[in-house]
Formats: sequence, structure tokens, C-alpha cells
Amino acid sequence: MIPAECPMNPAEFATLAQAERGLWWFRGMERILFELLDPLDASRRISRVMEAGSGTGHMAEVLQQRYGWRMFPAELAWEGVSRTARGGGIWPVQGDIAACPFREGAFDAVVSLDVLVHFPRGEEVRALKEFARIVKPGGLLVIRVSALDILRSRHSIFTHERQRFTRSRLIDAARASGFDIQRCTYANSLLMPVALARFRVWEPLMRRPPASGTSLVPRWLDRLLYVPLAIESFLISKGLNLPAGQSLILIGTRK
Repeated sequence: MIPAECPMNPAEFATLAQAERGLWWFRGMERILFELLDPLDASRRISRVMEAGSGTGHMAEVLQQRYGWRMFPAELAWEGVSRTARGGGIWPVQGDIAACPFREGAFDAVVSLDVLVHFPRGEEVRALKEFARIVKPGGLLVIRVSALDILRSRHSIFTHERQRFTRSRLIDAARASGFDIQRCTYANSLLMPVALARFRVWEPLMRRPPASGTSLVPRWLDRLLYVPLAIESFLISKGLNLPAGQSLILIGTRK
């Protein structure tokens, strides 16, 4: 059954569709994700993958093209499902990721990017336990979430973000849901001082209403903001787990 209300603000889908194919944040976070996924894909037989909370379907398309995985993007909001590509190794599904319409052990991996933050605190375990049900024993879990409450912003409010995570809390939730933790690192770390100044000083002073933070920026600024994420991707590729950041990425395996 599909709940009547989408956890994320439906107005954000149109903005995402414009920004995620070129904005510095998406390019940089994809690069970091690839540094983590490339060695896993090389060492495992991964074929069927569900993306839980797939938004516009952009990442399902990216992952299918890079790794050749058969992607099953699941999204609650029609605003996202309607934008998702079909065919060519992509089979979109509209539904609640905490009550997936798939059999036990149906997938080699589950990927969920920036979705658990839209669950009320504590409710993310429902989704994680469902991921454990539909992934094979030994199968892969890839989670990315927003991190640290102090970094909550106008964008957080606009997108209906209900919680942010610390490393220990995300690890505890994944373990309690049936996963062993292989790696968990913060990301988007080097720009934290800028984010803190903007979210804790500038935004309170301006008192502007909630708004999307995924707007396109001038090309020179886009290139400049991308550099810290490129540096982080190099550090992460060398095995370094970053100690703090605006995002968290967890890699786990089903017990």
C-alpha cells in the first residue's frame, strides 16, 4: 500500500531534475561514492540492485551505466517516478520503501541516498529492517544521509528533512537491523566551516523562508566548490574515514 503523503517536499523534484546532472555537489558526491563502490563491484557479483527512495531516477541511471547493474528504483512520489527512465536495465517501482513489494533476498544490494533523513527519528529502523529482508545474506547495503544537527538549514526545512545522523547512531541503527558494518565515513567535510557560517549565522540573520539549496551557481563558483569534494574523494580512496562532515556514507553487508 502506498501512503498518501510523500516524506519529501514534492516541490523539490523539479529542482533536483535540473541540478543533479551538473551541480558541483552532485558531481562531487558521486565521485566519492564511486571511490567506495568501484572496489566492491570488482570483488562481488552484483546484478540486481534496488535503490530505495530513488527521487528522479538519476542515480539509478548513473549506477546502471557505470556498473551494468539491473536497477530497481523505488520511489513513493509520482513526481519522482514519472521522471525515471524505463528500460535499458532500469525497472522503476512506485511504493513505500518501508514496505517493499519484493520477496525476501531478491537483491544483491540496496542503495539508499539521502532518504532516511525523511523518516521521523527512530522510524528509519523500519526501512533498514526492510532492506535487510529484501537483500541476500552477504548482500550489500549502501546508505548516505545528512549528518549533524548543527548543520540543519533552510534547505532541510524546505525538503521536509526530519532528522540528521551522527556516525555512531547510523552504525547502531544498521547493526540493529541485521547488517555488519564494513565502512562508515563522513563526507563533504572541508566545506563545513562555510556551511556553519551560512546555516548558523547568515540564515538566522536574514530570516528568509525555507527554500531549496540545490540551485545552480555561476560556473566559476561551481568549479571552486567542487575542488574540496575531489580532495575528499582522493582521501577516502586511500582508506581514510573523515571525522566530521555534512554527510555520512555507510557500507554494510547483510548478516
